[in-house]
Amino acid sequence: MYKSRKEALLYGIPGVCLVLLFVYYPLILNFANSFYRWNAFSPTSLFVGFENYARLWSDPIIKTAFINNALYAVISVIFQCGLGLVFAAILENKMFSKFQGFFRTVYFVPAVISLTVIGILWQFVYHPMYGIVNPFLKLIGLGGLATDWLGKGSIAIYSVIFVSQWQNIGYIMLLFIVAIQKIPSEIYESAVIDGATGIQGFFYITLPLVKEMTLVTTVITVIGAFKVFSEVYVMTAGGPGHATETLATYMYRMGFRNDEMGYASAISALIFAVLLALTLVQVKISKTRVK
Repeated sequence: MYKSRKEALLYGIPGVCLVLLFVYYPLILNFANSFYRWNAFSPTSLFVGFENYARLWSDPIIKTAFINNALYAVISVIFQCGLGLVFAAILENKMFSKFQGFFRTVYFVPAVISLTVIGILWQFVYHPMYGIVNPFLKLIGLGGLATDWLGKGSIAIYSVIFVSQWQNIGYIMLLFIVAIQKIPSEIYESAVIDGATGIQGFFYITLPLVKEMTLVTTVITVIGAFKVFSEVYVMTAGGPGHATETLATYMYRMGFRNDEMGYASAISALIFAVLLALTLVQVKISKTRVK
């Protein structure tokens, strides 16, 4: 215990200073920069007011990027959260008790691999000539589905999104496993005595009792979907023709390729606004469920 409130505040000052210096100061500076037209190699900047923000509304690539992020969010919630919960429930079943450790490791390994390594790996997997997807489709008689998975604009974004599901589903699964393990076993035993099947136990016991973890994983997944950058940049760099562009990759393109730092700052502010709105929605839903 601290001897006084002043002593407690003294210990907290270094942490507060670090947060102010590395979080809030860059955030405020970014908003200030978004009102200027400037580049990294010029000592001068031109105040343009809300011109950069007006450009956001008229930029068709921003619309494409936002839709791609939204697709990321919807698909990730369905597959990462949905399948993650199903896999967790299966692994926590007594029938699979001997294999739990093995499958947990197998599912979780992709989550700890470098995003750059994953991007390069799946570039090879998707390669139309040297990859393994097209030959596999031909092997099982589905050669008509073989295509250039990352080079065809209509399906490239879905190919990239699939990689994210493969990588992150194991992490979400482990979170659900922790939540399921907190459910008293007596509840399941009583349900079995009453004649409930495994599927009924999942829907009437597991699903309601992990709703708080479902909320947490949903928020983590959606926020991550709107911050996605590395896998998209490594695999397609936003191409072909901006088909896989996301808000983060477009911000990087404007800032470090086109050297339009002011506009990049405005895109960054847009990302912050979207994430803030999602966080507020989460807080609202959380308070409602607590009541």
